[in-house]
Amino acid sequence: MAQTKQPPMLAATASGEPLTLLRLREVCRRTGKSRSEVYRRIAAGDFPQPVKLGERASAWPEHEVSAWIAERIAARDAGRVA
Repeated sequence: MAQTKQPPMLAATASGEPLTLLRLREVCRRTGKSRSEVYRRIAAGDFPQPVKLGERASAWPEHEVSAWIAERIAARDAGRVA
């Protein structure tokens, strides 16, 4: 019987934290951005793409949102505007 190759399952981030998905309301709360601004930045390539959960549901990996926030802080500390 031939086995089909499955993509690797991600159980944790590189730091070992379990993967968590954030819904849009939580992404907006954590970033301080509105719904429209989140999607505007996605279209501009300046924010992580969401993961589709179903036909009408999306979420963002928490570690990607946290990394985006950390990049903004690093840019501020380096004197750059992101």
